[in-house]
Parts: sequence; structure tokens; C-alpha cells
Amino acid sequence: MLDLGYRLLKPALFSMDPERAHERVLGMASAMPGLARALTPDTPPPPGLEVDLAGLKLPGPVGLAAGLDKDAHALRIWDKLGFGFVEIGTITPLSQPGNPRPRVHRFPAHQAIVNSMGFPSDGMEVVARRLERLQSKGHWPNVPVGVNLGKNKATPAEEAHLDYVKVTRRLHGLADYLTVNVSSPNTPGLRALQMVAPLKRILEAVLAAEQSVPVFVKLAPDMQPEQLDQAVNAAIESGVAGIIATNTTRRRGVPGTEDLPGGLSGAPLFPFALAQVSQVVASAAGRVPVVGVGGITGPEQAKAYLAAGCTALQLYSGMIFEGPGLIHRINQGLVDEAP
Repeated sequence: MLDLGYRLLKPALFSMDPERAHERVLGMASAMPGLARALTPDTPPPPGLEVDLAGLKLPGPVGLAAGLDKDAHALRIWDKLGFGFVEIGTITPLSQPGNPRPRVHRFPAHQAIVNSMGFPSDGMEVVARRLERLQSKGHWPNVPVGVNLGKNKATPAEEAHLDYVKVTRRLHGLADYLTVNVSSPNTPGLRALQMVAPLKRILEAVLAAEQSVPVFVKLAPDMQPEQLDQAVNAAIESGVAGIIATNTTRRRGVPGTEDLPGGLSGAPLFPFALAQVSQVVASAAGRVPVVGVGGITGPEQAKAYLAAGCTALQLYSGMIFEGPGLIHRINQGLVDEAP
């Protein structure tokens, strides 16, 4: 039923500017959250898919990646779709508009998206108050909720750790885990923060400020092997609870994307991301869990990430093309193959 409804709406949504369509859907969920939740079919993960992710008890391994619900407008509906955990953000200390529009481009024939959003955010104060209202009214999701942390565009790289700490402190008690995002290609200089010295500085500052929930770090898919190994080891030495890999890629390979700024996501990202994730798993060597992200469009890709050693998964772009029923199909595919 959910897939049928999406197939009927998809032509109208895909006739609109991608970001405008996205805002319209989230806007309706935000304006009428009770109705949106009531109209969303309840498809929780089947029994047998439970996962322990750095102490977080997940009902299933498939999570919502950061970027879809940046400012927690639709937080009440995601668990009903079958997500085992949800990540909002990226949240920055101050509100900021992000990069100029148009900044999102769909390529349906390739199930690909190129975005150059640049951390548009309502800012930590607005998001914190929104989360506090959900908690006070008993509307918190039935799955763990993570917050993806970022820095403001205007903040110099040498002061980046201060931004991450500000968001960490303001959102204390409002997240089940935190993710330090140093891997978006759309904020100038951000990926340089994946180098050992700045990465350790940021992670150690965040971990000193927040010791009650797990802290993860999200790495990019475009790092060279030696750099990736160094980043993984630096993160683990700093005390992170896990690693999320990967983010969008600067690589292309899809006709029409060559001159667009930003990062590529969707199906074409899968082979690059899986290779990077496999290296992250090898580098981590069982010291911390790894969450695999990138190009998941069905059960096959999900199984590949789990077979590579991931504890859990996240997706976003695949749902845009396949519809919200994708999560249930992946969960069912995973449980059907379980021994």
C-alpha cells in the first residue's frame, strides 16, 4: 500500500525541483505530525534483526542517514517505516542558509543525486527546542535517535572543534548518539579536518564534552588508502564508539554530472563506498563497529555491507527513487536469509 501511494505521487514530486519537493513532503509531516504518523503504515523490523550498535539496542540494522530530515521536522514517522535508528542533521551552532540554489539534482535513469547543500541548518537552538517539545509531549520515536554535528561555514578550521563542542553541549540529553561530520564535500575545507591532527582535536573535544552517549565519526569515500587508515586509527585512539562510512563522493561517472558541484549519492556510489567501507572494517579490526552507507537500493546492497563486516547500515537516496517501502523490503530480505 505504501509503495502504491508513492508510485502515484512520484511523477508529481519528480516534476518539481528536487529540494522543493523534499521541503513540501517534510513540511506536510511537520505541519500535521499526528496525521502523518497515523497515515504511515507500521512496518517495524521483523523479529530476529535486532542489533547492538556500540551499546545502542536497535530493533533492526537499517537506519536513516543524516541529510534527509536535517532539522527533525518529521522525526515522528521514521520508526514506523521500519528504520532501526534515525540520524538527524547536520546541525550547526548558528542557523545558516547553505549554498545557493539550485543545489540538488536528480538523475533518475541512474538512481543518482548530486547535492551541494552546504549544511543548511535551523541552528542548534531551534532544533534543540524542537526535540525538547517532542520529548515533553511523549512523541519520541521508538528507536535510537542520533544527531549529526557540523561547523558553521564561517568558522575557521582552527576553531572548528569549538563549533562541534557547542552543538554537543546544547543537545545534551536530546540524542542517543552523536556523529561528528567531517566528510561533507560541500563546506570549504571540511574534509581537511579528517587529517590526523585536526580530527583528534575535534573528537577529543567532543568526547570530553559528552560522555553519556556514544560518539561516532563519519568519513568520506574519497580518501586515499593510507589517509583512510590514519583517520580510522586516529578516531579509535581518540575514543569514538564507532565509524560511519561513507558520505557522498566527488567522483562522477554519471552523464550530466561532470560540471556540477557537490557530492554524488545513490546507486553509482555503491561500489566506491563498499570498497572504502571494507577497508574501514579491516582498519578497525573489530575495535569499534562500522556503519555502512552508500548506494543502498535494495536487499542485495544491504547484505553486501553486512557481509563486509558492518554492524548496521544507513540509507537516504535509495528511498527517494524506490519509495519509503524500501526499508521494509530490505528488512524482509535480511530476515528471509537469516539462518
